[in-house]
Amino acid sequence: MSDSTSNHIPKVSIGLPVYNGEKYLEQAIESILAQTFTDFELIISDNASTDRTPEICQRYAAQDPRIRYHRNEKNIGGANNENLTFKLARAPYFRNAADDDYMAPEWIAKAVEVLDAHPDVVLAYSRAYRIDGEGKEIGTLNRLLGTADRPNERFRNLYRWDHNCEPTYGLARAEAMAKTDLQMNYTDSDRTYLCELSLHGKFYQIPEFLFYKRYHSGMSTQVFPDYRERMVWFDPDFKKKGKVAMPHWNQFFHFLRVIRRAPISLGEKLRCYFHMVRWLFLYRRWSMMGRDLVNAILFYTLAPFRKEK
Repeated sequence: MSDSTSNHIPKVSIGLPVYNGEKYLEQAIESILAQTFTDFELIISDNASTDRTPEICQRYAAQDPRIRYHRNEKNIGGANNENLTFKLARAPYFRNAADDDYMAPEWIAKAVEVLDAHPDVVLAYSRAYRIDGEGKEIGTLNRLLGTADRPNERFRNLYRWDHNCEPTYGLARAEAMAKTDLQMNYTDSDRTYLCELSLHGKFYQIPEFLFYKRYHSGMSTQVFPDYRERMVWFDPDFKKKGKVAMPHWNQFFHFLRVIRRAPISLGEKLRCYFHMVRWLFLYRRWSMMGRDLVNAILFYTLAPFRKEK
């Protein structure tokens, strides 16, 4: 880890996990360094990249003492690498960044202003533009997510599939994040993380379009469009270890654990449990859990034949 010699604790930590991100990485870093709010540290965790990523990161780290560069000896999985940037962070406010997105210069300043002014808010995020691989605007992301006053309503709002988890890239209170499981090693765990964080406080949407979320052929949801296949992003050795993917079951039981330990009233917890019944039946998660179960049965039934080959 390269680090500044200063003992100054910044107000904001930005975690930038990256794996083979040479195509868009420089633009992502430049947008962070161009922020009007300057009291931040940028923690880059390189997940054993094999392209020009290390060279790019080292060059920027040598130029700006606010940048701390860490490189994993091997690929530890996407979610683990994201979580690692938070564990290395020092500031009271934390933002998770991506190597293929970028933000407007005033993004951090406006998010810090929200968290400073509203102690009941645990995360601030902005409206966003959807852009393609070439940077062309192809749509917007502007749904209000996690902003309700009651915890169970925030939970219900965030567990749905009709949003892209855009608050994941918001600015959050590190103290609240530390009380969650962060992202776990199963597909769609970023949605569960947002639900858990929302039980610790409200989200706030900055009304301006200050974030640019890139959708391109190299993103994990495109490389691994199937829920079970995408487990390789979380654990690169998933198939080698002979594991079977049951992400919907993982999420279901994780939701139950999140509700049980949430710092909310018994009445709010019961309402959240009721929403889980809706999650199972109204949104047909039971069907997807059934597919997970069938897949597991087939996997273990056919295992002896695979070994013979």
